[in-house]
Amino acid sequence: MNRFFCTTIFLIAFLNLNAQSSLEEILPVRERSAFIDKVLEYRIDSLLPELMDREGLDMWVIISREYNEDPVMETMLPSQWLSARRRTILVFSRNSDASMDKIAIARYNVGKLLQGEWNIDVFPDQWDALVEIINARNPSTIGMNFSEDFGLADGLVYSEQKAFMEKLPVKYHDRVVSAERLAIAWLETRSKIEVEIYPTICAMGHEILQEAFSAAHITPGVTTTDDVIWWLRQRVVELGLKTWFHPSVSLQRTNMGDNAFLRSFANRAEDEVIQKGDLLHVDFGITYLRLNTDQQQHFYMLRDGETAVPKGLAAAFKNGNRLQDILVKNFDAGKSGNEILKDALEQAKSEGIQASIYTHPIGFHGHAAGPTIGLWDQQGGVTGKGDYPLYKNTCYSIELFAASEVDEWGKIVRIMLEEDGLYDENGFRFLDGRAEEIYPIPRTK
Repeated sequence: MNRFFCTTIFLIAFLNLNAQSSLEEILPVRERSAFIDKVLEYRIDSLLPELMDREGLDMWVIISREYNEDPVMETMLPSQWLSARRRTILVFSRNSDASMDKIAIARYNVGKLLQGEWNIDVFPDQWDALVEIINARNPSTIGMNFSEDFGLADGLVYSEQKAFMEKLPVKYHDRVVSAERLAIAWLETRSKIEVEIYPTICAMGHEILQEAFSAAHITPGVTTTDDVIWWLRQRVVELGLKTWFHPSVSLQRTNMGDNAFLRSFANRAEDEVIQKGDLLHVDFGITYLRLNTDQQQHFYMLRDGETAVPKGLAAAFKNGNRLQDILVKNFDAGKSGNEILKDALEQAKSEGIQASIYTHPIGFHGHAAGPTIGLWDQQGGVTGKGDYPLYKNTCYSIELFAASEVDEWGKIVRIMLEEDGLYDENGFRFLDGRAEEIYPIPRTK
């Protein structure tokens, strides 16, 4: 039976198909563990050989010590391993028949995925056991995780690299190369099973935001921005989820300066009491099944007598949606992050949109591996991370703002948006849709 078909059946078995809410689909910890391990098995067996072939590496050696894990190794440990153990060495080696050896130079098997092959009676020194594996396979390239531009691909610490090179026979020294591109590829590429579950995870984030920014939890003149932040933190804990960063809640109002929005990027203002007529902005992300979300939305506190968001604010929001459309239409496999940024900003300018784009990959990490498409303070391109190309089957947080003059307020308002999406052979799509409006509080529909 096809491996993906088996995995899809496994996924369906865990989903609550009668759930009325995405939050009802949150699995018990034991079932999460089984799911994570099944996905990891599929990724290592089916995805990794393809990526090693694409990047032309014969062998990939990943080394970590307990509590100082390489970011890549963390994503390869089974669910019941909460850290590496002592020194853990993972070796992935391509064979001439296209098969791949999966070896752990460790005192323990790494779950069911990698068999421990360190016989301490034969090789008292762990490094000698690793060298024996290398000698037996004689790889033409040995990839290791060091990188100048990508922290997530730079997990080999100096002392481990030094010890390894001292033990490695000299004839292999010039075969040791950076595994930067393979490390990024492993982290950024989403398997089919992850693509199936990711929309539900994004829906969980959206649903939590709808709960938080409602009349049930916000009373104008009483509730503060910090109250909402800590409500979000508490709600996530109660659901058995995690946040990968402390949420932020900021606001724009008529009597604030045009640059008040900068608090969302730099130092946020002190705790503020939410008032009627405020435009609220939230930045929020959760972690579930080793995948992350990153979402920014807007909510408006209706004034007395108002039944809808002011037309000027609604029009400003549509400019934000249009900027999202422009950006994702410029996604094209092989283009670098800097090229996508340049093309999108030029098109936005031609349409009269005052834009700033600071989009990043998302997946195993919030600010994940892959091409950076602008930073909020680097709109001319990002050296290194912005030069990396776009690949299919990768996910991004479409993060940006559009600035518009709002007549009712007599000032410029920034609509700061962020939604998670997938780029694949069919182009780009938002995993759980996107906000198409500023949500009023209380809701009027």
